[in-house]
Amino acid sequence: MGSAPAADGPGPAASALSLPEDGRDAPEETAALLLGETPYALDLSGEPKVVAAGAICWRVQADQLEVLMIHRPRYDDWSWPKGKLDAGETVPECAVREVREEIGLHIRLGIPLPQTRYPVASGLKAVHYWAAHVESAKPRPDGKEVDGVRWCAPEEAARLLTNPTDRLPLEALVAAYEAGDLATWPLIVVRHAKAKPRSSWARAEGERPLAATGQRQAKAVARLLVAWSPDRVATSPWLRCVQTMGPYVNARKPKFKTVDALTEHSAKRKPGKARAAVDSLFEKAKPVALCTHRPVLPLVFEVLSAHMADAMSARLPDKDPYLVPGEAVICHVSRRNPRRIVSLERYRPFDD
Repeated sequence: MGSAPAADGPGPAASALSLPEDGRDAPEETAALLLGETPYALDLSGEPKVVAAGAICWRVQADQLEVLMIHRPRYDDWSWPKGKLDAGETVPECAVREVREEIGLHIRLGIPLPQTRYPVASGLKAVHYWAAHVESAKPRPDGKEVDGVRWCAPEEAARLLTNPTDRLPLEALVAAYEAGDLATWPLIVVRHAKAKPRSSWARAEGERPLAATGQRQAKAVARLLVAWSPDRVATSPWLRCVQTMGPYVNARKPKFKTVDALTEHSAKRKPGKARAAVDSLFEKAKPVALCTHRPVLPLVFEVLSAHMADAMSARLPDKDPYLVPGEAVICHVSRRNPRRIVSLERYRPFDD
């Protein structure tokens, strides 16, 4: 098979991606690659040794979908902007940072795209991708890792890509565009961070604050939210929810609103109002983050479930405690098909 690929390179002379001749999809854990003239079945199962993240930036020019490719001088290849995770970083944070560092674009993540896997010198490498809409901003290559960029139609991009596995997220992006589900906005649900124990709190329940651990979690939540940069924040007015969103609100200055219907007591007495408060988030079709309490989450997910396909709805948390403190669920809502959720993600932006 020749020499091992470089640690961040595209793999050894990988020239084509094949599927079984009987038309069935290849299993997720294997892929057939043509290496030179010889086909090899690569084992892509197991825990990746290298984890990276990136994005396919896209735009529409004269009714033509275009994607942004980068050229890396170190490997003399054409690919997507991406890079390895920093310590303590989530994959969405990494994707946004790498695009900013490599080509100077401050992106907001769109729908998630398929993960790619391929062998590198240290073992198996996994790369997580998202779509990212770019309007008027111009990419600026850093000149070191990236020395050139190119906007092109998906068909041209597929021909130029050096690593054939990079076609997988491209194909998913094109399919979403053709289905009208590529242009989206994010609706994010956050369970408040860890609060001081009820047993040690003698004052009003709505005044119970975050514990020291929760304060650290709130900062991690803020870093994660930047990947989608919600313009609005709606939260229960109880202190632990407000404090959870505080670091993000202070840093990014979104429109901030407290919603009484999202408190534990109000949702228990009037669940219909809690559902209506969640459903109203769809009306403005703008990026939004909602923060509430564990007992309210079933009502939130009930509303979200009504706006997504059954297969996606089945992936919503359905058992107590639903989310751990500080955990987030990210939904993307289609702009062409209003009120329809087309993707679902879930992140815990900190270590236990």
